[in-house]
Amino acid sequence: MAATSTDRLARLEASFALGTSAPSKRMLMIINPYATTVSDRLENLVVYALRGRYKVDAIDTEARGHAIELCREAAQEGYDVVVAFGGDGTVNEAANGLAGSDTPLSCLPGGRTNVYCRMLGIPTDPVDATEHLLRMADDWHPRRVDIARVNDRYFTFSAGVGLDASVVERVDAHPRLKVRLGEWYYTWTGVQTFLRRYLVRPTRLEAEFGGKRIAGVTAIVQNADPYTYFGDRPVHLADGSDLDSHDLSAVILTRASPIDIPTITWRALLGGPRLVNHRRVRGFTGATDLRIRSLDDRPLPLQVDGDYIGEAEEAVFTVTPHGIAVVS
Repeated sequence: MAATSTDRLARLEASFALGTSAPSKRMLMIINPYATTVSDRLENLVVYALRGRYKVDAIDTEARGHAIELCREAAQEGYDVVVAFGGDGTVNEAANGLAGSDTPLSCLPGGRTNVYCRMLGIPTDPVDATEHLLRMADDWHPRRVDIARVNDRYFTFSAGVGLDASVVERVDAHPRLKVRLGEWYYTWTGVQTFLRRYLVRPTRLEAEFGGKRIAGVTAIVQNADPYTYFGDRPVHLADGSDLDSHDLSAVILTRASPIDIPTITWRALLGGPRLVNHRRVRGFTGATDLRIRSLDDRPLPLQVDGDYIGEAEEAVFTVTPHGIAVVS
């Protein structure tokens, strides 16, 4: 992070710490020290600034799943808010620990994309987001929004079965390239993964919802829109769902073909015609439950909120209306 940004944050901390009343709200900050924009200096400055308005306990995550455990404990201990300082994977784990409780979730952007932060209206710059959280202490309005689930894992905005999950798996295996190249590394990995794993013998799956069945090779399920961002450009795939709609939307790629992939990519990433109108894509909205199973006995790769979580022979999706509290 540039020195000017950390200097701004230091001045921000000083301005809010002076002349304020004693903090009354307890905040647990869950920090992913390996997130794209998180450094020791930035972490210390953010925590110090927020202590001008909150009673802050800050804990670094140590392994995958650690944030889930910490947030479950925070809900039991009665914290007023949990702030996930990291990327969407950190936010996802925090949401899995807080779902169903009265403890609200908020976030500070520490990743490259920060989809959920944007959905909640939190600035994507850590300095601006810290200032936003400081102001929030005097304008405290927690609310409940929908949260979705696939099998035993919650997700906040999207999940994928098939090609996009395979891409996420490969990207997660090379974190340095992920940080350095960002969305372009996802794009390059997507092309490579398609050519190697989905061109000749793609995973076959079937989605079942509302008495309908659709066969395909990839499915993306959304609890909210957009699916992700390509730089600052939102990527819109499925239509219809948002954090208060109480339902899911999805798109299913029915065939993996070198003829179709370029036009699908153009529609998804470059703002062409709507993806759901592509001849090889089926879209639907208004689902409250969805079942996706393998048609060829090969396990299906799964990702939630941009994190690869493994394989399963079947993926069962549901949505819990107002299932998690947030404050932003």
